[in-house]
Amino acid sequence: MANLFSRIISRLKGDKPRHEPAKPPRQQQAPADKPAEQPAPSGRRRKRSGQGQQGTAPLPQPKREANAPKAPPAPWSLDQFVVEPEEGKARFHDFDLPLELMHGIADLGFRYCSPIQAQSLPYTLRGGDVVGKAQTGTGKTAAFLVTIINDLLKNPVQHERYAGEARAVVLAPTRELALQIGQDAQDLCKYTGLSVQTLVGGMDYQKQKTHLHGKLVDILVATPGRLIDFMESRDVYLDEVECLVIDEADRMLDMGFIPQVKRIVRATPPKENRQTLLFSATFNQDVLNLASQWTCDPVHIEIVPERLATENIDQRVYMISSDEKFTVLMNLLGQENVQSLIVFANRRDIVRDLFEKLQACGVSVGMLSGDVDQNKRVRTLEHFKSGQTRVLVATDVAGRGIHVDGISHVVNYTLPETPDDYVHRIGRTGRAGATGVSISFACEDDGFLLPEIERAMGKKLPCEMAPVELLKALPAEMVQRADKAERDSRRERRSQFGNGGGRSGGGGRSGGGRSGAGRSGGGRGPRR
Repeated sequence: MANLFSRIISRLKGDKPRHEPAKPPRQQQAPADKPAEQPAPSGRRRKRSGQGQQGTAPLPQPKREANAPKAPPAPWSLDQFVVEPEEGKARFHDFDLPLELMHGIADLGFRYCSPIQAQSLPYTLRGGDVVGKAQTGTGKTAAFLVTIINDLLKNPVQHERYAGEARAVVLAPTRELALQIGQDAQDLCKYTGLSVQTLVGGMDYQKQKTHLHGKLVDILVATPGRLIDFMESRDVYLDEVECLVIDEADRMLDMGFIPQVKRIVRATPPKENRQTLLFSATFNQDVLNLASQWTCDPVHIEIVPERLATENIDQRVYMISSDEKFTVLMNLLGQENVQSLIVFANRRDIVRDLFEKLQACGVSVGMLSGDVDQNKRVRTLEHFKSGQTRVLVATDVAGRGIHVDGISHVVNYTLPETPDDYVHRIGRTGRAGATGVSISFACEDDGFLLPEIERAMGKKLPCEMAPVELLKALPAEMVQRADKAERDSRRERRSQFGNGGGRSGGGGRSGGGRSGAGRSGGGRGPRR
């Protein structure tokens, strides 16, 4: 009874209630006589002593049968990951990274650092802030993840921790991008014992909460809206964050997430007491103003986007009518060199119609847009990555997290409305040193967008009439199936709109809205 009263008093005071598990907690409180923490030499970031336990302990091992012992895995060493020095290139071997992290890097096949990695890691591994200008596909995700993991391993926590209390937070504007970053983090953390959790909208809140509180969280990857959901329900706490990453800050601005991001930043320790890494595809004045507010004496790094946009990518523009687009696309899919293809369109209704038409014609196709629930979007992307699906149709927002090597072709079914989106789209192909082809359809509806794209690219794009073989008439039966599928798709949208189903146009907001489904009430999460 006394214990019950003490817990009630603790809640009234606003303290984090202790978790009382059936099993001993994974993290023990540090001895009372441990020496006081000493600030980093710079006065920034609360470095932990190198003595003591990690923030997470390994899960209990399942019992093995006595007659079937399993031999322990052979120890891994850097001798198994030899990368010869090469002039002008930086190696991960050069940065004194923990062996567990190097093992994950070796598994992923990362040999030499990309430019953004080579330029940022010397600063970030020492705890410095960085403001980086880099496009998707430059290796910036690995740059900030390596920084985070290195810091968490070398500076283990000694004090008692709470469930939902993250040590590092990565913010991404879209669900797909957050999920991709979360997967990359898990791959790099494979041998470290660190826990990675991802929070995005459109997925069951209670399940995410269960996973979050199942073990202490070290790295938390989230979209702004869903993270605020967890903050408001007191299931996540950011007052112990040691490293904050804001990815694609320009996209955050475009999508209207900055008020949410500001609220999240305010919930973390002051910028002098945390490391902040901010990345953006562009450095406009709004981004620079935010960077000055959120970072402390940052190093600015710029990777020229034009190199990414043009390298290894054969860019073509076909001048065709809107009625010829589907014919050209279907004939393109019939060519032997088209192995896997992403088709981008500006609006959800166009994506939906195109998906239905391709499916009716027997094409193995998936769809990513704001109209598709998140669980299905995850499965769709997995099928595309594994090769089960050959074609993917997507809006710009939903396609933001597509990082798949081996995509042979990208088709701009409609020209993007901004040059940045063009660079992002064509950057889905020609990755990891491979060659790729980008084909843009320019018709009477969107041809006027070409000059702005060319100015941003710094060159004229080769515009030509579509080859004769791509204009070949499709079989009449195929045309009939496609037309029927399109009519049915539009009829369904009209029906949904009439019943309050809302608009079908636009790219959709993918940052994980403010859905509180399954949210547990206001108590603070259990202490571990």
